[in-house]
Amino acid sequence: MNDQLIIFDTTLRDGEQSPGASMTRDEKLRIARQLERMRVNVIEAGFAAASNGDFEAVRSIAEAISESTVCSLARANENDIRRAGEAIAPAAMGRIHTFIATSPIHMEKKLRMSPDQVVEQAVKAIRWAGEYTDDIEFSAEDAGRSEIDFLCRIFDAVIKAGARTINVPDTVGYNVPDQFATTIRTLIERVPDADKVVWSVHCHNDLGLAVANSLAAVLAGARQVECTINGLGERAGNASLEEIVMAVRTRRDVFQCDTRIDTTQIVPASKLVSGVTGFPVQPNKAIVGANAFSHESGIHQDGVLKHRETYEIMRAEDVGWGANKLVLGKHSGRNAFRSRLQEIGIVIESEEQLNNAFARFKELADKKHEIFDEDLHAMMSDDFVTPEHEHYRLVASRFHSETGETPEASITLSADGKEVHASAEGSGPVDAAFKAIESVAKSGTELLLYSVNAITTGTDAQGEVTVRLAREGKVVNGQGADTDIIVASAKAYLNALNKLHDNVQRLNPQV
Repeated sequence: MNDQLIIFDTTLRDGEQSPGASMTRDEKLRIARQLERMRVNVIEAGFAAASNGDFEAVRSIAEAISESTVCSLARANENDIRRAGEAIAPAAMGRIHTFIATSPIHMEKKLRMSPDQVVEQAVKAIRWAGEYTDDIEFSAEDAGRSEIDFLCRIFDAVIKAGARTINVPDTVGYNVPDQFATTIRTLIERVPDADKVVWSVHCHNDLGLAVANSLAAVLAGARQVECTINGLGERAGNASLEEIVMAVRTRRDVFQCDTRIDTTQIVPASKLVSGVTGFPVQPNKAIVGANAFSHESGIHQDGVLKHRETYEIMRAEDVGWGANKLVLGKHSGRNAFRSRLQEIGIVIESEEQLNNAFARFKELADKKHEIFDEDLHAMMSDDFVTPEHEHYRLVASRFHSETGETPEASITLSADGKEVHASAEGSGPVDAAFKAIESVAKSGTELLLYSVNAITTGTDAQGEVTVRLAREGKVVNGQGADTDIIVASAKAYLNALNKLHDNVQRLNPQV
């Protein structure tokens, strides 16, 4: 019987550290519920000590999730660990994940601590965490560039102190598969009581080797992989959950383990994370890219028609392609609407919210004959902007664009509850809309990204717009969806401005 490979998802923590990928509490909850539906073993919900917002998000997820372990990251100091412990307290299964750097360059240049001090601090951290839970994970940050003898020493110490999972991160994506596998194998052989803990890896993708390094570690004995949906994460990202899971599942002849993941939930999870963060999935991305199961070559098409396995090593439906069927239309009732929202992980918390959402659904159904799950996710994204964060709201708009004439936009905004009218000209209707908004907001932001994607197929599809704005070092994404792409653009811009207006500061745990 194969071992179980534990899937530790850090989309909500490491994934959120991608510039512009910051999520609201409600967005995190939606993703966490999808991860639970996918049967992820461990959900790293955030970094509780980073801000009050992060603390509340971790606590909310701990209260809502019952089938997955809910984890909070914490540096190896008492304040961080106590905040993490308080945040995960409501969880049916809670974990504290604490870390400290172990490479010579990090200890000397960043921590300014001696190796002895680092070991002492790591042991203290485990003991503090033990006051809240017996499910404690320890990570040696930058283990990929650490000395093997020191890793053996610190891992021995934290295991004796009570750590149950030992994580070996390739924090800067420096390792190559053979080297990383040797590191894992050596640690398992040399560390006393290595058989009493789960060995884990967390690989970054700076050289494009995160998945390869993670799989090499699994072959060497690791039984937990830390990964993210779509490979989201700092810099070049993390190991991609979908690629790890399907590699192990497809190549059972190679890997002596398997996951408990419901793979049919992979594509819905990918689309949800992409929509929430505004990070589109490249078409040729493995497993979840739009072209992952497409065949253009005549030779390939002929082969697949004769026998699917000539060119397909997985079935598209096994990872969730084609799973989102038409479920609602203009004649659908409130109960069917509420039920479908619950099935795709969107929880309606009040009758007022249901009434508002159902009214918007009916408006969309008048414009668009077929309503898909992707449409519902996009539609509900607007409803999850809480009133205290909605500084700006689009009330009305009019756009004019004609060949040979300068495009114009006239908008009415609600700014702090007061209606304001503005007009502007631009090089196109979207440019005019943004300039009209800026004439009111005067935000002083820099537009880093403007991206448009069709949510579903057909000329009546909603357009989903992502806008990335930067100001004084803070980067945010805004999303908007509408069958009118200019309206969607205005909504996205305002969504980004609302996030900038929310002055909650986030702390990158690597700093």
